[in-house]
Amino acid sequence: MKSGKILVAQGGGPTAVINQSLVGVALEARRFGEVQRIYGARHGVRGIVNEDFVDLTQETSHNLELVAGTPASALGSTRDKPDLKYCQEIFKVLQAHEIEHFFYIGGNDSSDTVRIVSEEAHKANYPLRSIHIPKTIDNDLVGNDHTPGFPSAARFVAQAFAGANLDNAALPGVYLAVVMGRHAGFLTAASALGKKFPDDGPHLIYVPERTFMLDKFLADVKAVYERYGRCVIAVSEGIHDESGAPIAAQLARDLEHDDHGNVQLSGSGALADLLCEEIKTKLKIKRVRGDTFGYVQRSFIGCVSDVDQREAREVGEKAVQYAMWGARDGSVAIKRTGFYSVDYELVPLESVAGKTRTMDDAFISASGTDVTDAFRLYLRPLLGSGMPDAYRLRTNPVEKVLNRG
Repeated sequence: MKSGKILVAQGGGPTAVINQSLVGVALEARRFGEVQRIYGARHGVRGIVNEDFVDLTQETSHNLELVAGTPASALGSTRDKPDLKYCQEIFKVLQAHEIEHFFYIGGNDSSDTVRIVSEEAHKANYPLRSIHIPKTIDNDLVGNDHTPGFPSAARFVAQAFAGANLDNAALPGVYLAVVMGRHAGFLTAASALGKKFPDDGPHLIYVPERTFMLDKFLADVKAVYERYGRCVIAVSEGIHDESGAPIAAQLARDLEHDDHGNVQLSGSGALADLLCEEIKTKLKIKRVRGDTFGYVQRSFIGCVSDVDQREAREVGEKAVQYAMWGARDGSVAIKRTGFYSVDYELVPLESVAGKTRTMDDAFISASGTDVTDAFRLYLRPLLGSGMPDAYRLRTNPVEKVLNRG
């Protein structure tokens, strides 16, 4: 079979640069004479089983470039988590359309889908090359130094906290913001990159890699507030107690659950509200404000890392090259080389699929409420060029006349 057809789809949460990977696939595939048609599946794997395809071959290069610079998933996405039966339906559609190369841009679950589809193709002795292209703002894909989508979201978080800190310094009180990250705290930890001066916030950072204890949290807030007269706090949505139960589930009576049975942590605002209420009630601090960044951090337009854009494009291009020139399926992985440069490897699907990476211990301070210089050195190159900076007036006090005492 030589149909010359390839299929690309996007799955999971959108990011600011996922379209760079899509366009990387589409434009790189055009360089290969054996590619006759480039199909895109609308809304991920759901679009595949519904045969909801668009012909990207007919797109102009110019429009593709415009789409590449646009955040979110241009093809649409899905939260479907395919099991074996679902993947068998995917494979049937790929067979029916004589697809030779299958590219799926996504995170942990997406890599597992590619793995199962690849295994089904091998069982049927069907000549399908299946490649997973990494994407996730959580930065939790095993085998990668970092994942496309994370640097831009981290840039947003760092800048948002830098702004919140300035606001909090002008009108002192307690400010708390909840950041995405169910199991990995990379994105919450990025808040530390917004600090310039030693007393800048966030003063406290809580990630799911460390057990969260409410009494200790309140003591931490009290100590910072007494020291600075204010406190800025970054909290991961996935913070949990010693048993692994989400803190949000403990403090709230009614919480929504997603399609996989997990407590709905993103977008509800419940955790921020509940923690703020604990601070007000237990510490008797009047000015306490809480935010939940929610979905805004994923595809925020105008706050995109140029490093992230470049690498997201390149993982798409490398996926096509591995598919056309290689003899095996796999997942494209980003490997750091030198102070800051990267290379791309094709790693086995089973080494990535369904696994979750968390922050290295070396990235988290001994107190468990801050990051280390090792993390700052790890993240700073990823944030890209043109990061804004904040400055202060120098303190040159004028001698008092009426209140000299």
